[in-house]
Amino acid sequence: MQKKLIFDQKQLSITIARLCQELVENHQDFKNTVILGLQPRGILLANKIKEILRKETGKEIPVGSLDITFYRDDFRRRDNPIKANATNVPFLVEGKNVVLIDDVLFTGRSVRAALDAMTAFGRPDKVELLALIDRKYTRDLPIEAHYIGRQVDSNISQKVLVEWAGEKKKEDKVWLITSEIK
Repeated sequence: MQKKLIFDQKQLSITIARLCQELVENHQDFKNTVILGLQPRGILLANKIKEILRKETGKEIPVGSLDITFYRDDFRRRDNPIKANATNVPFLVEGKNVVLIDDVLFTGRSVRAALDAMTAFGRPDKVELLALIDRKYTRDLPIEAHYIGRQVDSNISQKVLVEWAGEKKKEDKVWLITSEIK
């Protein structure tokens, strides 16, 4: 197995700060904007973004967590059932600008499932996608992110691993992992 570092702690902090600035540029006062982090990994990024935006703008932007488990198209195709996570959307998305946040955009299937799951909370005016890592050349669906931390050339056999400090790790890091072929 080979591990290539995509982001170290410093690079990741700078990238997340840049993504927050892009959100501020496009949403300005965040008056009609809410954030939904996709469970499980997108919510960690969404909470980091919420804190930075609160410090930058002085505004408390509503953030929720969206579990897409039962909306996935591969839900019943697995040998081991996927464990569901808690959905916590303490607001309606009806008429709002929704920013969906996930750590890695891979095939697009999770985003499709998130769009389906989100409609249980209303019909938004607009939906945007923020992805820390956009894995190019692996999309199954015509989905692309509005806000991207970094695009990574990868193939289907590779994996992107996002490590957050506190999850048994000391620092935030992002790795591209390539399995050795025998």
